[in-house]
Amino acid sequence: MKFDFENVVVLVTGAGRGIGRAIALAFAREGARVAVNDINPDTCEAVAQEIRSGGGQAAAFHADVANKLAVQSMLIDMEDRWGRVDILINNAGVEPHKPIVQLDEWDWNRTLDVNLKGAFLCSQSAGRMMIKQGGGVIVNIASIAGRAAGLRDRSAYVASKTGLIGFTKECAREFAAHHIRVNAVCPGVIVTEMTAHLRNNAAQLQKWLEDIPLGRLGEPDDVTGLVLFLCSDAARYITGQAIHVDGGKIMI
Repeated sequence: MKFDFENVVVLVTGAGRGIGRAIALAFAREGARVAVNDINPDTCEAVAQEIRSGGGQAAAFHADVANKLAVQSMLIDMEDRWGRVDILINNAGVEPHKPIVQLDEWDWNRTLDVNLKGAFLCSQSAGRMMIKQGGGVIVNIASIAGRAAGLRDRSAYVASKTGLIGFTKECAREFAAHHIRVNAVCPGVIVTEMTAHLRNNAAQLQKWLEDIPLGRLGEPDDVTGLVLFLCSDAARYITGQAIHVDGGKIMI
């Protein structure tokens, strides 16, 4: 399927690496103007420069999505630069790996702040702009961990992604009257920097592969196709959904 996002303005949070980077590059290839957000200014600028070097349009926006003032400032800067925001991809996330009895309160709070509150703050600010301009699309990058596939020793991450799916539905319900569609994408195990230390565990990797009917881990580009589709006119009647990209691991 060929997508046309020529001059559409897209904000991708957590776009400095992994799935976020792949999504930002995919939108750029389809002609979008991409706001590349990340808390790391170096990776943020590197991805924006990669897009520009390929002939695309991009700007780096270094901001912590868990900080309300930083988010508001980022959206104001985007409006000043491009006049609008058409698509928001809430991708920024963290994933501490500790048992509940060892999990520090700071790690718990930071995970919920970035993964869940960050999506709320960005959706709130972007949503206000979308309402003024008459519509838009929001896609939240959740996880199958937020559905029926919990992850051992990642309680904060699971809680945040479960909450993000619930937030997606309520956001879709409220924003529908303003012609704003909101959906969630729930990846399985994707080959990114975030999963590298787990993939290096041979026993864990083998167990994952045994549980995935398609017999392989996902790649970031396996996620981008669904994201582009959900943001396109082809998905104009789809909202409030949480769709798995997991090779068949979770079939419900």
